[in-house]
Amino acid sequence: MRGDPGSRERHGEPHRVVVLAIDEVVGYDLSIPPQIFGAAKRGERDLYDVRVCGVDRRPVRVESGYTAVLDHGPEALEDAQTVIVPGTRARGPRVDGVLTPEIAEALARIPPGARIMSICTGAFVLAAAGLLDGRRAATHWAHVDAFRRLHPRVELDEDVLFVDDGDVLTSAGLGAGVDLCLHVVRSDHGTAVSNLAARSCVVPPWREGGQSQFIERPLPETGEGSTAATQEWASRRLADPLDVAALAEHASMSVRTFSRRFRAETGLPPGAWLIQQRVSHARQLLETTSLPVDRVAAEAGLGSAASLRAHLNAAIGVSPLAYRRTFTPPAGTTR
Repeated sequence: MRGDPGSRERHGEPHRVVVLAIDEVVGYDLSIPPQIFGAAKRGERDLYDVRVCGVDRRPVRVESGYTAVLDHGPEALEDAQTVIVPGTRARGPRVDGVLTPEIAEALARIPPGARIMSICTGAFVLAAAGLLDGRRAATHWAHVDAFRRLHPRVELDEDVLFVDDGDVLTSAGLGAGVDLCLHVVRSDHGTAVSNLAARSCVVPPWREGGQSQFIERPLPETGEGSTAATQEWASRRLADPLDVAALAEHASMSVRTFSRRFRAETGLPPGAWLIQQRVSHARQLLETTSLPVDRVAAEAGLGSAASLRAHLNAAIGVSPLAYRRTFTPPAGTTR
């Protein structure tokens, strides 16, 4: 990830996030970053300073039939540490695969080292700027054919919720933008802060970026035939030797039926979901406790320190000790 998300915070200043609204902006996408990052606090202290700007000082048309008057012009980008481009239906990037001069001039104001993100079809803007060439990226599944036609050099993954490629992060549509913003808060400040932000916004606290966009029943029914009760049961017993057969037995289903219904409700196979939950719990323990790494692995149901190391490295590319150091304040400071 380019830059240091915590650098301003260490100097007593919140991290500066600037949302660039382009004409025909998707209103839902535009509202996500101010809500999520605005809810990220440590005590009463804001961790992010979120500003919304346009490519000029004029009001911005919203694709759903109204106009937004923004507080800032493109000069706000010059002090940005993170820039977020919401989805847009602007013809230049969306249809022709090119930037208008106004959009190009606005993007040129972004300082070197800034983290750059897109939500939904905002990826078309980043791709038209050449920022996604040779990189993995995500966008809304309904627009993948047009995206591939316009930007064949981008490694588009049509199935995932979001892609974290270090200094450039992209998400699928709408709700996946919430997932991406919470992922960034979690990466910057840990599980406790991101969970509080999610609770404040009344949204699920965490979905893995690699989870499928294609979920048949995103909100599981709690009645007969649902796996929701088993998900809750398993999430409280991650240290136990659970496997798919144990989950199916709890749900009173055959393994085949349970696996099919579980994937329909969560977008993941049961085994992958278990690993995801265990890695998430291990991360929280590493952030919030001083337990030895082998004990963290056991508490999370991952068995050994070596297993935890392998799974954590696969998920986020760091070792348990390196991850813990990220969330350990230097001596003499408080977080």
